[in-house]
Amino acid sequence: MSQASVSFWYSQVPTPEPRLPLRHSTRADVCIVGAGFTGLWTAYYLKKAQPSLRVAVLEQRFAGYGASGRNGGWLTNSVTGGREQYVKTHGREGAQAMQSAMTSTVHEVIRVAEAEGIDADITLGGELNVARNRAQLARLHEWADGEAEWADVDARLLDAAQASARIAVADTLGGVWQPHCARIQPAKLVRGLADVVISLGVELYENTPVTAIEPRSAGHRPRAVTARGSVEADVVVRATEGFTARMPGAHRAWVPLNSSLIVTEPLADRQWDAIGWANRDTLGDLAHVYVYAQRTADGRIAFGGRGVPYHFGSRFDADGATPEVTVRSLRELLVRFFPVLSDVRVERAWSSVLGVPRDWSATVGLDRASGLAWAGGYVGTGVTATNLAGRTLADLVLERDSSLTALPWVGHRVRNWELEPLRFIAVNGLYRAYGMADRAEDRGSTRTSAIARLADWVSGHK
Repeated sequence: MSQASVSFWYSQVPTPEPRLPLRHSTRADVCIVGAGFTGLWTAYYLKKAQPSLRVAVLEQRFAGYGASGRNGGWLTNSVTGGREQYVKTHGREGAQAMQSAMTSTVHEVIRVAEAEGIDADITLGGELNVARNRAQLARLHEWADGEAEWADVDARLLDAAQASARIAVADTLGGVWQPHCARIQPAKLVRGLADVVISLGVELYENTPVTAIEPRSAGHRPRAVTARGSVEADVVVRATEGFTARMPGAHRAWVPLNSSLIVTEPLADRQWDAIGWANRDTLGDLAHVYVYAQRTADGRIAFGGRGVPYHFGSRFDADGATPEVTVRSLRELLVRFFPVLSDVRVERAWSSVLGVPRDWSATVGLDRASGLAWAGGYVGTGVTATNLAGRTLADLVLERDSSLTALPWVGHRVRNWELEPLRFIAVNGLYRAYGMADRAEDRGSTRTSAIARLADWVSGHK
């Protein structure tokens, strides 16, 4: 399969020459499994901090093959799983530290892209979330009140006219806008980052699937095992995100949750005149099964949401095949948002998987005894969180105490997901309940709180 067929984003960038796979066993100071954003950012900050380090990155297909090259392109400051979880475990100060770190990370990614000459179509237009029925509007007002209590968020409540002036979404009753979010072209960012780390001396081996990650033992250092040999290192970093369920011993750690996108043909000027979207905000809504969208640099709309969220046994199509029913559903929703697009052609559709922990909370850490490090479980906030994870992992590996290593997600552990069929029932039951709540709200009901609370209880993430 070509890179361009994995997601629309890759059709906009030249296909590079394939990088060589691992040929034989070797050694490194740090071995990173996975050449997505987490792995590449970790390699970048390690080499920037200590250029003499030998850093090897192993990738099953090509750099950015997973969600890093297929996502919706939101560089946002949202905290995975919400701040309230950290209020419970680390107090309000710890939760605020996490929020501030995510906000500053948005601007760190932009800074690095500019400094390294990575053109990723980045536009800091902010993030607009709209309410399209009364129940959503109630949640939106509650959300805006909560956001006002935190520093480094800067969210603003908008009435229907103000929200529609930014993006003319049909039936908008109100919105919340915050400035710390940028639209990006993810394949350009991950491809550019891969080129940068190679220029810094990182060894990147593509088409090298890792079959096992082994901890330190009496006989050897930690190592990543492949069919052609192993890489021993002082630290091995697991940066596999949605593909983690395929790693031995990690099958129940994070479920691979499916997310799908469609992209339209380029829109005509008259269509953009009707829609607006002049500031290139990212766009979401307050539905339980929410959507996410952006106006692309070449004048299309990329529009994403959940298709079939989870397959039995944590199975998924690694190349992101998208069922036609999902494409139709997303297109219908796009037209409900923008009736002027009733005749628009969908040019491409693709899917990726997110790594979802049992408590829906991201994590980063390093166990010195085993020599194994990890990061992931971003549940959709990974474009930003991966950079924060990479900087944090670099500090942990180099044994530097910093404000990053003190953040509340460091060392966070969570129990495994249930055995099948309970896992299948729980995940799909969650989205079935949320879908029921959304349909009832679209019919005018405001009495869906019991359904939503049931779904929250099933997910364990609120």
